[in-house]
Amino acid sequence: MSTPVKTRTTAATEWRALGTTVRLVVTDPALLDSCNLLLARHLAEVDAACSRFRADSELAALDGTAGRPVRVSPLLAEALAVALHAAEATDGTVDPTVGSAMEAIGYDRDFTLVQEDDRPVRLTVRRAPGWRTVRLDRASGAVTVPAGVRLDLGATAKAWAADKAAAMLAEASGCGVLVSLGGDTAVAGEPPAGGWQIRVQDVTAPVEETPAQGPYATVGLRSGGLATSGTGARNWRRSGHDLHHIVDPRTGLPVRSPWRTVSVAASTCADANAATTAALVKGAGAERWLTRRGLPARLVAQDGTVVTTPSWPTAVADMEAVA
Repeated sequence: MSTPVKTRTTAATEWRALGTTVRLVVTDPALLDSCNLLLARHLAEVDAACSRFRADSELAALDGTAGRPVRVSPLLAEALAVALHAAEATDGTVDPTVGSAMEAIGYDRDFTLVQEDDRPVRLTVRRAPGWRTVRLDRASGAVTVPAGVRLDLGATAKAWAADKAAAMLAEASGCGVLVSLGGDTAVAGEPPAGGWQIRVQDVTAPVEETPAQGPYATVGLRSGGLATSGTGARNWRRSGHDLHHIVDPRTGLPVRSPWRTVSVAASTCADANAATTAALVKGAGAERWLTRRGLPARLVAQDGTVVTTPSWPTAVADMEAVA
């Protein structure tokens, strides 16, 4: 995960939404409460539009459209556009049509409930329908999802929501803002002196504590986003199988990757998170793919070996230079 490190000149608050930990940090402590109210409203709107676990969400309503084009809200249309862009940019390794595969492995509700569930699952290799089967007309806001295709925006929606929130809050407040949603971190506005100090690590740990195990590093971020994905988080055991939430669209099953975590910095958190997920799915050679894209990245192998791309961490400090 990616963990913002405390600094003396900022104020922070932490709570839960979208099934994960929300952390907001601002450079003007007097504006923390007002920014947090705006953030809470924004995340409630994102949840109502994009949640796979709410029967009343806009995303869930697409399940019953049977291939008919339907008009969706501008918010969901934007979220879908981000997901489809991520699929194209990652050669289809990050694919929003894995919804049925996620349900098949038992991830069909909030993760705290998934962990407590003991219903048996049957693992079957089945390729995802593919992102190209989904049609989005941005001009009209119409979306066409083929019958039987279920969408999952888990690989992009939180990072996109963090990007959108950070930009909105920085513009409204005039101060520097950091928004972290489960480690998907976006920053906007004037950063603190020395940049936003963010710790990347293998295991979840409170901001005040360095992790007791596993390698970690602290980097400075001045703009853009930073994300970490891994197979060690959001995992559960069912029917004798160790499962996790990173699904390979080519098989519909949890990916078996040589990497346990991947951290990437990019001009947006959405791009960073798509790249981390893609690297886990691509497996061996992912560091070369990230290098060709000019992305600062840090990959931790299953044995703890750390591999970085040439631009890590020097380019992290100035993400405006990253495509």
